[in-house]
This record gives sequence, C-alpha cells and structure tokens, in this order.
Amino acid sequence: MRYNFNWPVIWRNADRLYDGLLLGLAIAIVALAAGCIIGIALAACRQSRSPLLRLPATAFVEVLRNTPLLLLVFFVYFGLPELGISAFDNLQCFTLTLAIYSGAYLTEVFRAGLAAIPTAYIEAGKAIGLTSWQRLRYVILPVLFRIVLPSLSSTLISLFKDTALAAAIGVPELTYGARWINVNTFQVLETWTVTAGFYLAASYVIAVVLRRVERRYAMVR
Repeated sequence: MRYNFNWPVIWRNADRLYDGLLLGLAIAIVALAAGCIIGIALAACRQSRSPLLRLPATAFVEVLRNTPLLLLVFFVYFGLPELGISAFDNLQCFTLTLAIYSGAYLTEVFRAGLAAIPTAYIEAGKAIGLTSWQRLRYVILPVLFRIVLPSLSSTLISLFKDTALAAAIGVPELTYGARWINVNTFQVLETWTVTAGFYLAASYVIAVVLRRVERRYAMVR
C-alpha cells in the first residue's frame, strides 16, 4: 500500500499544536517554580541533623526519583478521587504531579548547591549583623540560585519534554493536539514529524535563551 503525504492538512490544524505548545511551556515553568520551593525545603531537611526531618525527606525523595512519572500521574489523577480528594482537574493534577516530581530531583541539586556556597559569604553576613532570615534572603538564596542555574536550565527543558505524558489524562498540550490531528486526518507520518519539530525547536530556543542567562548570572568560581 502506498502512503500519500498530505502536509497542508497538518498546517490547517496547526492551531492545536501552537496552543498545546504554549500550554506545555506554561506547565513546565509552573512545575519548575513549584519544584524549586519543594526542592529547597527538602534539601534543607536532608541536611538537618534531626532524624525526624532528614529520614522522611530522604525516603520521599528516593521513592519519587525511582518511580516512573506516568505512574505518579495515574496515581494522582485516578487515586486521589478514590480517597475523597477530587478538587483538581486533569491539568491541575498533572501540574501538581510534575512539580512534586521535579522537586524530588531538584532536592539533590539544591543540596549540592548549599554545600558549594563559600562559607566566607555566610561569615561575612554574620559579621555585618544580618539575622538568620536576612542571611537566607540576601546571601544564601541568591548565591544558591547562581550556583545551580545550569542545572535548572536543563531541568526546565526536561520538564517541557515530560509534559507529553499529560496527553495520557487528556490535558490538551502538544502531544494531545498531535493525537487529535492524527486521529482525525490519519496522516501519521506528517503529524508526528511536525510535532517532533515543534518539540525540537522549542527545546532549542529554551536552551539558547537559558544559556545566555547562565553566562550573565551563573556563579563564577
């Protein structure tokens, strides 16, 4: 059987790809921001001397890092309603899951970043009379983010690609839009070729932009 290519039909439905691309980027950015908060909190707990903080944080991180993301998505989307928690729609469930998942991975990034902060910076903060909160706000966090900036850039690109799994629960991101076009046009090769191009182009643009940010703000040691 000969396959008949029909590229125009893909471009006539390209609005679904554009909208899905923007939604995927938004999900990745929100998940990264929330993941940073989770990661910093868990990194602080893992560095704590108290077993009550360190052990649960370690267990949480290890479980999430060794569990497939799609399984976690299904657990949150299908499992929480069985427990009486049904306040989230499919988009919120996926974003929440991706944020927690990224937080588990970023925990180790931030833990390494905290260990890499020069002690002279903290001692200087103490010397000028900064309180613990002021040292955290004006010294530790700014330096920490400059140290881990390259890792955050890579994580954002990874999270953007992971948003393809949202199609499994009906979130209308890029892969979901491609599936709709595929089902309604039966142009398999064109659909997935163009979709792959969207992912490649978006990831490349993100990488270029973030590399410039890194060169400007990354920690020089």
